Amino acid sequence: MDRKDKLLQMLADSPGDSFLQHALALEYIKEGKDEDAETLFMKILDREPGYTGSYYHLGKLLERNGRTDDALEWYKKGMTAARVAGDRKTYNELQSAYEELSDD
Repeated sequence: MDRKDKLLQMLADSPGDSFLQHALALEYIKEGKDEDAETLFMKILDREPGYTGSYYHLGKLLERNGRTDDALEWYKKGMTAARVAGDRKTYNELQSAYEELSDD
């Protein structure tokens, strides 16, 4: 059983688990299934806006797909969420990604 199958099996028991959904979204990205990954990141962030790690990965996915304005918006939302959560490391990563993209 591969990693994705294990995650799907665990999600069957805990369908609202943000950690498992985030991990599955990363597996989808590896497989080139960006739409599936985007859907999962959106579900996570709609349900749990404080799950700060998903903002970065969603932004990078959107950026890679040429959706610059959307990526910038998600980076900004993530910076706000990270500030509220006191998550300085994630805030700095999001800010760096935002600044790199907005300088282009």
